[in-house]
Amino acid sequence: MAKTLQIHSADNVVVCLESIVKGEVVLVEGVGEITALDKIEPGHKIAIKDINKGEDVIKYGYPIGHATEVIKAGRWVHTHNLATNLEGILDYKYSPEKADIEEKLSKMSSKRATFNGYVRKNGKVGIRNEIWIIPTVGCVNNIATKLAKIAGNYIKGSIDEVVAFTHNYGCSQTGDDQEHTRIILKDLIKHPNAGGVLVLGLGCENSNIDVLKPYLGEYDRERVRFLVCQDSEDEMEEGLVLLKELIDAASEDVRETVDACKLTIGLKCGGSDGFSGITANPLVGRISDRIIEHGGASILTEVPEMFGAETILMNRCKDETIFNDTVSMINGFKDYFTKQGEPIYENPSPGNKQGGITTLEDKSLGCTQKSGGYPVMNVLEYGEVTEKTGLNLLCAPGNDLCAATALAASGAQIVLFTTGRGTPFACPVPTLKIASNNTLAEKKKKWIDYNAGKILNGCSFDYLTDELFVQILRVASGEKVKSEIAGFHDMAIWKRGVTL
Repeated sequence: MAKTLQIHSADNVVVCLESIVKGEVVLVEGVGEITALDKIEPGHKIAIKDINKGEDVIKYGYPIGHATEVIKAGRWVHTHNLATNLEGILDYKYSPEKADIEEKLSKMSSKRATFNGYVRKNGKVGIRNEIWIIPTVGCVNNIATKLAKIAGNYIKGSIDEVVAFTHNYGCSQTGDDQEHTRIILKDLIKHPNAGGVLVLGLGCENSNIDVLKPYLGEYDRERVRFLVCQDSEDEMEEGLVLLKELIDAASEDVRETVDACKLTIGLKCGGSDGFSGITANPLVGRISDRIIEHGGASILTEVPEMFGAETILMNRCKDETIFNDTVSMINGFKDYFTKQGEPIYENPSPGNKQGGITTLEDKSLGCTQKSGGYPVMNVLEYGEVTEKTGLNLLCAPGNDLCAATALAASGAQIVLFTTGRGTPFACPVPTLKIASNNTLAEKKKKWIDYNAGKILNGCSFDYLTDELFVQILRVASGEKVKSEIAGFHDMAIWKRGVTL
């Protein structure tokens, strides 16, 4: 009989773990035998009881929408007969399990592990010793790229790589867009994974170097250089001189044994499928808990992919102040959608649907599994760097490149990226790809760093959590992830307003 998984005892659908043909008998634990009335692909849902038109479809113990027609037990449940329940801005009430929050708070920083990292002058710890070229404006992207390529010939000592992080912004922006560009650039210039940074400006842009410098505040002046291309007779020659100086300074850096409390991990998913919420995402949630138990921090973003599951996070807020901050973040993002004339449920993507995710609630309830079980300790504005241990929520969109860049800018030294469909992209920090299913892990071995699909074969979450945590410590100590081996580095800034 075909294998299925009922995630919660209250669910009226189950996830098919393998392909089911029409007429096949499915044995559902606690329910009994059900005959499939449709062909159903792996990761997709089958009804295990009759569901009336308008009745909620339950998965993860929560509604993921409502039936748009009568759904008989054994039917395939997807976009043809299931629609979202989501609306606009809502009122929320703080209803925490206070005893559980207190118990979890008492366990934070209760364990100890170490990794080998680069301790910077300000006490931050990098897990890479790279030389970064940060353009202030897209006009100098090609110069930055060419400089990085040539300077790569001069790396020595402990230098990992010279990387140019190109982007399209820094000029012709208004309001918050311009401000956010400056903040994100500032965050990357000061990121501990960079042993040295060349800030490359054009000269006439809105976010020119003189404008950007005050944003930096205190910084290591031995490790940051500036070059205004319009002021230089030969920007390539002068840029290489500055890069060689940075390489000379950073090449002497050595890794030291540091406590895992110095780790901040970003939590991200993309190209999700019907298995993401039952394998890779809950596994990453356990890793988030593990990092927090060692005194570190995790950051969860993708605010639109919290819609429909936001109350789970709200009721885990450590106090009412953080709850109110979370409500403001959620409703502020919904307001952003509606002001643009977009429905808040304009999700999932075609690939998500092909993989078995039907509604935004379906996606969100799987997405938020990455947050684990510890209390929400902090809510970050876009571009804000976390100074808090524990679980942080970050205001940023779901777009993979924008969200992962935002995680790095907020202080993550590594991003854990779960996927059911696969993606080759990277971000400014090591991006460790975790497959939700065995097929993807086998097919895209040059993309995938870890296979959470082993859970479908009977491996326990405890075993895989231990295994993945050790791998993360190795990556923090210098082991390259697949996207780094491929030479991939991406960044993207969230644009919301007018382009002049």
